[in-house]
Amino acid sequence: MPETDRAKMLRRRRYVTADGRRLQAELASGLVSPTGRDQALRPVHANQGIEAAYRKRLDRLIDEMQRSLVYWLTAAYRRNVPEIAQDESPAMALTKMMRRLAKQWQRRFDEAAQPVASEFAETSMSAADVSLRNALRQKGFSVQFQLTRAANDVFQATVQENVGLIKSIAAEHLQDVQGLVMRSVTQGRDLEGLVDDLQKRYGVTKRRAAFIARDQNNKATATITRVRQQGLGIKQAKWRHSRGGKHPRKSHQEADGNVYDVDKGMLIDGEYIRPGELPNCRCVAISIIPGFDP
Repeated sequence: MPETDRAKMLRRRRYVTADGRRLQAELASGLVSPTGRDQALRPVHANQGIEAAYRKRLDRLIDEMQRSLVYWLTAAYRRNVPEIAQDESPAMALTKMMRRLAKQWQRRFDEAAQPVASEFAETSMSAADVSLRNALRQKGFSVQFQLTRAANDVFQATVQENVGLIKSIAAEHLQDVQGLVMRSVTQGRDLEGLVDDLQKRYGVTKRRAAFIARDQNNKATATITRVRQQGLGIKQAKWRHSRGGKHPRKSHQEADGNVYDVDKGMLIDGEYIRPGELPNCRCVAISIIPGFDP
C-alpha cells in the first residue's frame, strides 16, 4: 500500500471508542500515530482536589473521634482522679469507659469506610480517565472509556484496599489511646499529662490520614492509567520523575526519561514496577503512541 494511502487509513483510525468493537476491529495492534512519528502524550497526574477531598473526609472522622475521646476520658478522669492510684474500682471504671469508646468509634469508622472508599475510587478513576482522554484528544484521538472487566477489577481493588486502610486508622489510634489510658492509670498521672499524650497521638493519626489520601490517590491514578494504556494497545511509556518530595528515591530519579514496557514495568532496585505504584511515589507515565514504518 502506498504511504499516502496508509497515512489516510491511519487518519481514519483517529476516532475510536476504547474497548469497543471499532477499536477491536481497526486497532487490534494498538493506537498508531497519524503523523507517522512516535508521539508522547501529556502525563496523567493525580488530581490534587480529589486528594484534598479524601483527606477532608478522613480528617472529619478523626476530629470527631478525638473530641469524643478527650471529652469522655476527661470527664471520667476528673470523676475518679482522687482514688485512681489507690482504688481499683475507679481505675476499672476508666478502663471500661475506654473500651466502650473504642467499640463505638471502631464501629463508626467501619460503617463509614465503604461509602468513603467508593466515592474516592470513583472520583479518582474518573479524573484519570478525563485526563488521559484529553491528552489523546490533543494528539487527534477521540476516545470514550468504558467500564471494562480490567477497569472494574481496579475499581473493586481500590475500594477494598481503602476500606481496610480507613478501618485501620481507628484501630491503630484506639489501640494506642487505650495504652495511654492504662499507663496513666497505673502510674497515677494527672489529667494534663493524659490530654497532652492524646493530642500527640492525634497528630500522628492525622499525618497518617494525609499520607493515605496522597498515596492512594497516586496509586489509583497510576493503576487505572496503566489499564487504559493496555486497553488502547499502548505498549511503551516513558518514566517521568516527579521532582517533588523531601526524600526522592535516587533510583526513580535515575529512571527519569527511560522507556519501559507498559505490561512489564521497569526494573528498578531489583523489581519490575511502574510509576506511582510504590508508597509515596509521585512519578508518572508518559504514554508513547508509535509511528509507522514507511
